[in-house]
Amino acid sequence: MELEKTLRMNSLFAFYRPLLTPKQQEYMKLYYGDDYSLGEIADAFSVSRQAVYDNIKRSEVILQDYESKLHLVEEFDKKQDAVDTLKEYAQEKHASDTRLHELIDAISLDSMREE
Repeated sequence: MELEKTLRMNSLFAFYRPLLTPKQQEYMKLYYGDDYSLGEIADAFSVSRQAVYDNIKRSEVILQDYESKLHLVEEFDKKQDAVDTLKEYAQEKHASDTRLHELIDAISLDSMREE
């Protein structure tokens, strides 16, 4: 499995997880989050590897479709890049301004993604 695809699916999953069925959520979590193989997931749920594969592929399509319509991950990444640039600028130009750094930390999107 490609690392880039795994990172992309994990990002999409983080944003759109509640929109998947419980079974889709579990399969995606195990496959992408916990690095289970199709066979391991199939054994755990007493289904065929093909059933797991089909479910995961359907889930991937659904997640990509949500992103193509809603752009939540794309917008999040843009805003996080802007906050990171602001942090760097503040550190270079206003290193001693603790209030500025507190405000930047307050709007940092990294903490929002983890919630």
